[in-house]
Amino acid sequence: MGVISHDQRSGAKPDRNLALELVRVTEAAALAAARWVGRGEKESADGAAVDAMRLLLDTVPMDGLVVIGEGEKDEAPMLFNGESIGDGSPPQVDIAVDPLEGTTLTARGMPSALAVIALSERGTMFDPGPCVYMEKIAGGPEVADVLSLDDPLPDVIARVAERKGKPVGDVTIIILDRPRHEQGVAAIREAGARIRFISDGDVSAALFAVTGEGGVDLLWGVGGTPEGVISAAAIKCLGGQLLAKLWPRDDDERQAALDAGYDLERTLDVDALVAGEDVFFAATGVTDGDLLEGVRYRGGKASTESLVMRSRSGTVRTVSARHDQAKLREVTGGLYD
Repeated sequence: MGVISHDQRSGAKPDRNLALELVRVTEAAALAAARWVGRGEKESADGAAVDAMRLLLDTVPMDGLVVIGEGEKDEAPMLFNGESIGDGSPPQVDIAVDPLEGTTLTARGMPSALAVIALSERGTMFDPGPCVYMEKIAGGPEVADVLSLDDPLPDVIARVAERKGKPVGDVTIIILDRPRHEQGVAAIREAGARIRFISDGDVSAALFAVTGEGGVDLLWGVGGTPEGVISAAAIKCLGGQLLAKLWPRDDDERQAALDAGYDLERTLDVDALVAGEDVFFAATGVTDGDLLEGVRYRGGKASTESLVMRSRSGTVRTVSARHDQAKLREVTGGLYD
């Protein structure tokens, strides 16, 4: 696994087996974070996931550059933006990581926390620069061409309902529960559609929207730019569409974005957010959710469930695994205790 062919050494095409290498990485992060589920310590859970993910990434056959990571170098000790990861061999790739998407969900023992990673060819992932947030709308393949961030939300919802052949009252939009969404929530309710609020975790929410899991038809709202890029990678594998616009939090951030050359009126689609043609995505459940089971313990074993996807082949795998806790502690120096 992870062998690079002669032809691939002369180019930058990711190796086919990288998909299965990446799921080992998200499994490690999930197993480490799961020890902190429900313990009220989100920083400890996140730190454990970061340590485990970084340890496994060193073993992956790639020359990786973190484009979407844990922050700038002076704020994060590892998996920071611009860090080189992998064993240094070809292919050259961009990496987006969220070792623990849903730190609060994990700390509180709530559903749908994930360990997530995405990979594409070098130079193909969108760097959001100073902008921490973006407005997003996402849906599955059948509604991809009727989505818009410029049209009124009720109009978009009506088109989605028509395309799906159901009344507007049966359309469900998943939204982060935040005060900034007050006007959008009012517009959705006036249109007569349903809302499913979530406290955190808009990568899993985007996956719900494009797969229809949990009866979700659309994702809408302002969420993190890192999560937007990671979600776009997943959607390139699954089909569907995510549209986004950068959303500066204040005048200083707006000016910094303009000074850096960003067009704040531009609508970014999945191909702008992740331009690569060979995109990999892996996610492992930390806590139980509609998408994946979380880590479970039984008789000295831990079980995990993961999604592994590749855009070029359109392959979507669900990977169930059992892990021997004693052996994991031995080979990792107690990392998963």
